Amino acid sequence: MELNKDLVAASATPLVLAILAEGDSYGYAIIKRVAELSGGHLQWTDGMLYPVLHRLERQGFVEANWVTSDTGRKRKYYRITAEGRAQLAAQRQQWQVVDETLRGIWMKACPA
Repeated sequence: MELNKDLVAASATPLVLAILAEGDSYGYAIIKRVAELSGGHLQWTDGMLYPVLHRLERQGFVEANWVTSDTGRKRKYYRITAEGRAQLAAQRQQWQVVDETLRGIWMKACPA
C-alpha cells in the first residue's frame, strides 16, 4: 500500500518528535524507527527527514550535537527540547481529534 504524500508529510513532525521523546537519536536511526513503527509502510529517505529535522531545530523543538563514536565516526544526534515536548503534546491532541473524527464518520459510512 502506498501512502498519500500529503499524509506522510503531515505526520512527519509528530513522528519525529515522538521518536526523539523516546531518546536522543540520529538520522538513519530515526528513518529505521519510522519504518519499524509503520510495519514498513513508511519508507522515509534522507531527503525527506533532514528538512524536517532542520525546521524543528530552527523552531527550537530539537537541538543537535555531534558525537564521535568509538570507531571515530561522527554522528549528529538530535534531542527534543522542552518546547518540543510541549509541541508534541499539542500535536498529539490535534491528531487525536482527527482520528476520532475519522473513526466516527467511517463507522457510520462504512460499517463492518
